[in-house]
Amino acid sequence: MRVLGVDPGLTRCGIGVVDGGPGRSVRCVDVGVIRSPVDADLAHRLLAVADGVEEWLDRHRPQVVAVERVFSQHNVRTVMGTAQVSGIVALAAARRGLPVAFHTPSEVKAAVTGSGRADKAQVTTMVTRLLQLAEAPRPADAADALALAVCHLWRGPMLARMAEAEARAAELARAHRARLADAERRARRGADAGTGRAGAGRAGAGRAEAGGAG
Repeated sequence: MRVLGVDPGLTRCGIGVVDGGPGRSVRCVDVGVIRSPVDADLAHRLLAVADGVEEWLDRHRPQVVAVERVFSQHNVRTVMGTAQVSGIVALAAARRGLPVAFHTPSEVKAAVTGSGRADKAQVTTMVTRLLQLAEAPRPADAADALALAVCHLWRGPMLARMAEAEARAAELARAHRARLADAERRARRGADAGTGRAGAGRAGAGRAEAGGAG
């Protein structure tokens, strides 16, 4: 599977492509950073990032896009720009019919380093080692994009199995509820029929008594 990892950012948007092979083997295809001019207005900055993402999608043709999930930070302006870039990436992928997976920073760190609290330097070191790169990707946004792709390659199948299991459990629960409801309906119908037979029996007995008295 080929995954395009994206570390969304308005000034620097990290982007990397990783191929996954048998087992947990991974190979770096390409890595880089899409930049937008800080002195441009927001619309043109977003357009620059969008054009860059589109070009990477067309060049490398990934099967899935992995994006870092945006979390609230103290700098609201930074969060807004990151969220807007995430939306652009998701839209570009959707236009090509590609699935988009969002992973939290702690999920990515845990996948590549074994600790959800690893710092950026540890992530960069492990990504360099896992992908057998000649040198560490720079800046850190580029390394983070590769880490996202690796995270999805290793976590994606597990998440898919979990989703299938949850869907199966929900299906079984619906079937169980339907069986209980059907049994309850049958029990009510049986009770109603029994009440009707008992009433008919009492009415017949009453008529018999009235005839004997006459």
